[in-house]
Amino acid sequence: MEVGRLGDYSRRFFLRGTTAASLLSATSCRKIQNLLGLKEEHGLCLPPPNEEIDLISHAISRLSFGPTPSDYHHVKKLGVTHREAVNAYIEEQLNPQGIDDHHAQRAMRRFESLHAPLGEMYEYKEKHLLEQLTSATLMGAVQSKRQLYELMVHFWSDHFNIDVSKKDCKWLKAADDREVIRKHTFGNFLDLVSASALSPAMLWYLDGRQNRKRQPADYPNENYARELLELHTLGLNGGYTQKDVMEVARCLSGWTVRSKKRFFKGRVEFDPASHDDGAKVVLGHQISAGGGQKDLKDVLKILCEHPSTAQHLAEKLCVRFIADQPSAQSIKDVAETFLATSGDFTKVLRRVFSTEEFLTGPRGGKLKKPFELIVSSLRATRAEISSTANLIDYLVSLGHAPFQYPSPDGYPDVGAPWVGGLFWRWHFAIGLARNQIHPKIRIREAKLFQEAGGIAGFSAVLFGRKPTQEELMSFHRSGEPLAMAIASPAFQWR
Repeated sequence: MEVGRLGDYSRRFFLRGTTAASLLSATSCRKIQNLLGLKEEHGLCLPPPNEEIDLISHAISRLSFGPTPSDYHHVKKLGVTHREAVNAYIEEQLNPQGIDDHHAQRAMRRFESLHAPLGEMYEYKEKHLLEQLTSATLMGAVQSKRQLYELMVHFWSDHFNIDVSKKDCKWLKAADDREVIRKHTFGNFLDLVSASALSPAMLWYLDGRQNRKRQPADYPNENYARELLELHTLGLNGGYTQKDVMEVARCLSGWTVRSKKRFFKGRVEFDPASHDDGAKVVLGHQISAGGGQKDLKDVLKILCEHPSTAQHLAEKLCVRFIADQPSAQSIKDVAETFLATSGDFTKVLRRVFSTEEFLTGPRGGKLKKPFELIVSSLRATRAEISSTANLIDYLVSLGHAPFQYPSPDGYPDVGAPWVGGLFWRWHFAIGLARNQIHPKIRIREAKLFQEAGGIAGFSAVLFGRKPTQEELMSFHRSGEPLAMAIASPAFQWR
């Protein structure tokens, strides 16, 4: 077994010794009640037939939050060969508007506060907004057939991270998720970073609203400029200097957002009197004096066209979809596509999925982050969910509650930071298998096993391959085969 894999298979004492009372201890966190009445459209259950993870299972595991029992059959029928089927699946997921997703869309419409106009966000209690936003994010990941789109929403949410605990972000992040992240997820990177730069939530979070130069002696606030260079575009080693940070901050000065104490709350405005309108030099590019609010557009164009930005984004995407340590060749190929297409992310993602490393490299080597583990468990078991209560409690316990990461770099996308939550991973697996997460979250173990051909078939659905004899023996010996399968190392990795 690889170093760092989660435990071994002798967990009978844990599975049998855990009482219902201990399982319900997770309910001490806040409760979230949203009656969704979600129901998946079931298709034919076709467990993967091979002893190793094949290309179809690999593609499903990387382009989604995890397979449902019918996903392997759906993808396999898209082509004569596995390669043809996977190519068709990739194109299907790269065109989310062409996927009938009415069940998920109907469910998401029930989170009414998330669809309110920007100014009306302040009429809701901040706790209610966070509960609605987190529940909608969780259920979108579980329910949507537009899985790659939902994955990229999470990717960009971490890339442009905003912690909702800071001041007006409590009310404004819901609008940022709707108008910045979800609106531009499959678009052009310049459009996305431009929308983020003028997002009311981002202006609050990284202090852009306080970036003013009204007197000759005033210095601009550099906080957002530094994170824009280090995290959002060029990367930590992107070749910029402290002088570039200061010049970018000058370009971005003068933008502000109205607070909750004023009329037109949340409105973004440009104040020419607070803008440093002198000449600037950013990464060797001259920006003429007198540009006013156009300085923001000019500086973002410079940053988005810089090779370091292509390199930085290519590496992050390869880490997300290929491996924690992707090859230099994969990063180079994706970066070249980013530059050639001016950051068109449909084309950039298509290049990620056509790299030799994605197609033929090691499989099953990415540790699921807690959010991915919970969502993949619910998808694989076709969980019937009419309340999100306690699911988010588990995410809090595992340290992966959406929109609550405290620093601008967002949740990490590699495995090492996530290996410490073994107890809560087991805890969740047992609670889900025993139908003890919440009375309104239910799975039907007997039906799952019947459709898949027993624990062996259902394990193949979970793992993307046939279980080994050692795995099957440990599942049976535990007395709780479903819980054991969900808690096993093979399901914890994708």
